[in-house]
Amino acid sequence: MLAVTLDPRTPVLIGGGQYLHRADTVADALEPAALMERAVLAATDDAGLSGPPPADSVRIVKILGWRYRNPARFLAERLGLGDVDMAETTEGGNSPQALVNRTALDLLAGSTDIAILSGAEAFRTYMRARTTGERLTWPKAPDDDRPRRIGSPTGMSHEAELERGIVDPTCVYPMFETALRAAAGRRVDDHTARLGRLWSGLSEVAAHNPHAWIREAKTPEEIVTVGPQNRMIGLPYPKYMNSNSDVDMGAALIMCTVESARRLATSEDRWVFPLAGTDCHEHHYISHRDRFDRTPAIEIGGRRVLELAGTSVDELQVIDLYSCFPSAVQLGAQSLGLDLDRQWSRTGGLSFAGGPWNNYPMHAIATVMNDLRERPGERGLVWANGGFVTKHAFGVYSTEPPASGFRHSSPQDEIDALPRRDLARADEAVGAATIEAYTVMHDRAGQPETARAALRLPDGRRAWGNTTDSGDVTALTDGEWVGAATLLDAAGRFALD
Repeated sequence: MLAVTLDPRTPVLIGGGQYLHRADTVADALEPAALMERAVLAATDDAGLSGPPPADSVRIVKILGWRYRNPARFLAERLGLGDVDMAETTEGGNSPQALVNRTALDLLAGSTDIAILSGAEAFRTYMRARTTGERLTWPKAPDDDRPRRIGSPTGMSHEAELERGIVDPTCVYPMFETALRAAAGRRVDDHTARLGRLWSGLSEVAAHNPHAWIREAKTPEEIVTVGPQNRMIGLPYPKYMNSNSDVDMGAALIMCTVESARRLATSEDRWVFPLAGTDCHEHHYISHRDRFDRTPAIEIGGRRVLELAGTSVDELQVIDLYSCFPSAVQLGAQSLGLDLDRQWSRTGGLSFAGGPWNNYPMHAIATVMNDLRERPGERGLVWANGGFVTKHAFGVYSTEPPASGFRHSSPQDEIDALPRRDLARADEAVGAATIEAYTVMHDRAGQPETARAALRLPDGRRAWGNTTDSGDVTALTDGEWVGAATLLDAAGRFALD
């Protein structure tokens, strides 16, 4: 029993569950609602309950691979829940942690007593069915059956980015990487070797995670060596450095008030408390980011959540940084003041543990819960990221309850006041420009195809450019080109000067 007197509405996590399914065929596969059901049942066992709790709210992280329209309804039906509040988040990898933050506030306010949080993707099966032409017969709710929305929907890309094909994470995150490399002043081969060590360490974590999709440790050389199983995608990232969405997996959390947790007779020595949370975002479009080697919203949001929790980054013992691509990890660690030579992932990240689109951080939270139970009194941090290092949600957790109750902040006004880069209109972005960040996109055969670049005009404004010129594309695959002079034409094509 806890020795302190707690506000009965104090939010607490009593169960976390994860489930993955490796179907041999489309016919053998489980739909996302079934994956979520199994994850909830695992969370139920984890909480020491004989069956799913009498939840009054079922909250789902946005599913991309199958549009149920109202996924909460299908999960609630599978769990035998009656008339419950049904909600779904907006898109973004920040959503699971943001959902914990929102649910904690709702528990404190009295609008919810017991909530089931879940998410899943059967994207491996979804893509397999598209490839084979098989028809998935998974259900969908009627058009007018929609859940309550949690979060504000926002587009990922500015129209100028869309016009130049700057739309996919596999393109944008490598561009951040080249900006980070240039800012650090590292030689290309030295920086590549550093990435190999970083991602090899991530694969080692996944190798010891029973819930990881890929449990095979890889050497730094295997990570960086391009070959048939590790083709180059967006320079400098071969396949092993990309988020792996080719998974069928789900996760769930059971979250309630202390009063409800006691009514359910759960074991208090397995409770994990959210101490504090923050939610914020960078300048929304990457076109307007002042720099690509800094993420001030992570700096401000991360600092604020640690302050609210009464701790510091050096006092954290369990950390999971969002790890879709190496640049995200480096930006997050740099902004938090975290040395990447220490522990920074508890799952193995989206490349190896698995990247079920928006729901990865729920797997991280469930993992961190178990870590903290094994290390009573220590504190853990989860950083969740959505978009192009755009939307951030932070949570600090412990088996010890918060001294002043759960605390939350959204320091967006402070972030919005920071410098913004102006984007030049297409008709103005002509002539001399300097490469600010770049990547070379490769085709499925691993051949360089198109180079994309963020360009800085002489007046400091930003522009976007592409080239398919074979000579320039090939040149950009070798050496450092950040800072190089180019010429940009009215169609957005750039040429090396």
